[in-house]
Amino acid sequence: MDDNRRKALDAALSQIERQFGKGAVMRMGDAPREVIPAISTGSLGLDIALGIGGLPKGRIVEIYGPESSGKTTLTLQTIAECQKAGGTAAFIDAEHALDPVYAGKLGVNVDDLLVSQPDTGEQALEIADMLVRSGSVDILVIDSVAALTPRAEIEGDMGDTHVGLQARLMSQALRKITGN
Repeated sequence: MDDNRRKALDAALSQIERQFGKGAVMRMGDAPREVIPAISTGSLGLDIALGIGGLPKGRIVEIYGPESSGKTTLTLQTIAECQKAGGTAAFIDAEHALDPVYAGKLGVNVDDLLVSQPDTGEQALEIADMLVRSGSVDILVIDSVAALTPRAEIEGDMGDTHVGLQARLMSQALRKITGN
């Protein structure tokens, strides 16, 4: 980088630091590298592909795919791995479709699994928030986002329009859960 560009960058960085505080902008190389703890998915190939040995702890991860593509199976395998490592797992079954026999066959200790079958999307996300804030759950699965039906939609009449209700519910809940 030539001197003029470097000086312009330094001036911009110092102005940003004065206005927004130290650390508002920094070079990635200046920060110490964090080792991100992970929970194995139970699939060696997927753990390797993810680059950190599984799903990152303390993060929100969405598993997306077509119906019957193995999303719930993957989450149950991950719960089993978490429990094997001594962790606590919770499963919010918004679909009301969790099969404990199948979960057990995948290695889930169903006796220790915390399970909730909420009536509304708001209830599911409030339970999720409380569990996250407790700091004592290592993995929390919500199955599925599509089944998180807002209370207004459940209580409303057939044919009522509820445009954007679920999207609003999700964005509000994710901000709350992540503390933003």
